[in-house]
Amino acid sequence: MALNPRERTEFVNAYTRVLITAWSSEEFSAKLDSNPREALAESGLEVPAGAEINVVRNVPDNAHDSNLDVQVSLWERGLETGTYEFHIPETPQIDMAELSEGDLDSIAAGVDINCCCCPCCCCT
Repeated sequence: MALNPRERTEFVNAYTRVLITAWSSEEFSAKLDSNPREALAESGLEVPAGAEINVVRNVPDNAHDSNLDVQVSLWERGLETGTYEFHIPETPQIDMAELSEGDLDSIAAGVDINCCCCPCCCCT
């Protein structure tokens, strides 16, 4: 059962909420493992009462680019079969080592750190 564009957008928004909440809240992440139906519902994903839910944590690194399309397909398959699989990749790590303290200050102030000239930044 393919989702129409509105349904796909609603699913993607809810799945994104699941990921962000799982990455930012250890409590939610634990609930996702212990009571996935309730955790998913909190983020707007209602899974039918009799459905089986599998949460997959070990998602291959190379799957990140296509993860969203894969997850949409898994949701569509779940609608047909009653077995839902959710891929929850590890929290993305941001490498702050390459940014200097000045770069961080500029970013916080909203300054483009790639600018190479005077304050007018006419070269970009």
